[in-house]
Amino acid sequence: MAKLSYQKWMELLSVILHCPVCNNKYNAEQTSIIEGKDVEKYDNSSVLVHTDCERCKSSVVFSISLDGPEIFSVGMVTDLNSTDARRFRDSNYITLDEVIEFHDFLNSFDGNFENILR
Repeated sequence: MAKLSYQKWMELLSVILHCPVCNNKYNAEQTSIIEGKDVEKYDNSSVLVHTDCERCKSSVVFSISLDGPEIFSVGMVTDLNSTDARRFRDSNYITLDEVIEFHDFLNSFDGNFENILR
């Protein structure tokens, strides 16, 4: 069975990815795989991709999955460059306790940033 290599991913991406802001076709040179690896099968593969649009200069992170003959793609416009995206990929997830703690903080916050930032 053929291996889904970095080169093959880039070929697939150049066909399917367009800028969600201006609909420009992405240049493979502006696209980098943030997460994903060579896999033995074409089905059940996924990658996380960062790309910059040459026309409108927007940055987008795409999650792309292959499931048999189907390709699924979800894009999110971002202000992250590819280095930032890699850094956040390797960071810890926010825990439920942290979300609850922040919610409690916001409920008691009086809106005075001068006091909180001292």
